[in-house]
Amino acid sequence: MAVQLAPQRGGASRPESRPAHVDSLGGFRNLVSSSFVPLRISAEHDDGFSARLTSADADEIVFTEVAARPHLVERTPETIADGGSGYYKVSLLLSGSSILVQDGRELVMRPGDLTVYDTSRPYSLLFGEEFRNLIMMFPKDRIDIPIPFTEQLTAVSFAQQHSGLTPVITTFLSQFPAQLTQLSDRVRAKLAHTSLDLMGTLFSSILDADPGQRDPHQVLLQKIYSYIDLHLASPELSPSSIAAAHYISTRHLHSLFRQADTTVSTWIRERRLERCRTDLLDPVLSDRTVSAIAARWGFTDAAHFSRVFKASYGISPSELRRF
Repeated sequence: MAVQLAPQRGGASRPESRPAHVDSLGGFRNLVSSSFVPLRISAEHDDGFSARLTSADADEIVFTEVAARPHLVERTPETIADGGSGYYKVSLLLSGSSILVQDGRELVMRPGDLTVYDTSRPYSLLFGEEFRNLIMMFPKDRIDIPIPFTEQLTAVSFAQQHSGLTPVITTFLSQFPAQLTQLSDRVRAKLAHTSLDLMGTLFSSILDADPGQRDPHQVLLQKIYSYIDLHLASPELSPSSIAAAHYISTRHLHSLFRQADTTVSTWIRERRLERCRTDLLDPVLSDRTVSAIAARWGFTDAAHFSRVFKASYGISPSELRRF
């Protein structure tokens, strides 16, 4: 399991390679205890333990490759209480084998297997032999899929979900983090966003593969989320227009969003802000003004956009562009 350094919420972190080598289990535990996600580490044999980690990050998305001797990683209620909840970790096993357990499911991972686990709930990872593993970690709210939907994806092999995207994504991710260290900050951020978009698309394709087994309310809510994404640029997007497009009352619409622990207006605002932040960091759009980017995603008042953007990310749109 990779040790993750805390992504800084708000603003664009400056990505850099962070290689580290430890030659004792105690040293590895110390790295873990100082990481963003506290974990419990144990091994059957302490003698001769060694691990090598290399991390790179961009805009809160962290890629960490780890090579280590056999050990057990546990995310327990106690370590959860110490912090680090609110993140997904996507694991791509590069060599060796491991067993992932979360949410009552157990997955034996082989090289090339891709899966996800959630740092807000207990899990365990057992590595019974020397291995190499790549972990992509990102905040849950960076994926435009309700958390209740993604809970059914933990400790599941994406390769076994018959999604044609899985080999494309594993090939793409296997280049990290080594390739990121050779690129400029903005290009790295762009590639990190591309990785995140690919993961969101993969999650959606798997969840949509068999809607008959899902709660009808979840199916409807997923359709509404997709509708919102398609119409984010329209200033006319509103609860009434969304409800009308799906032949439901606005009261029913608000009820659906309450079940997902959010509101219609909050969801729309967060999605628009995320699209704006992505565009602001995109080198291809560097000649486009902040107000033009805001207007592109439905923010007609530039001053209002700047206020809500800074309230959400702790940095103004213009300051973000200077990173």
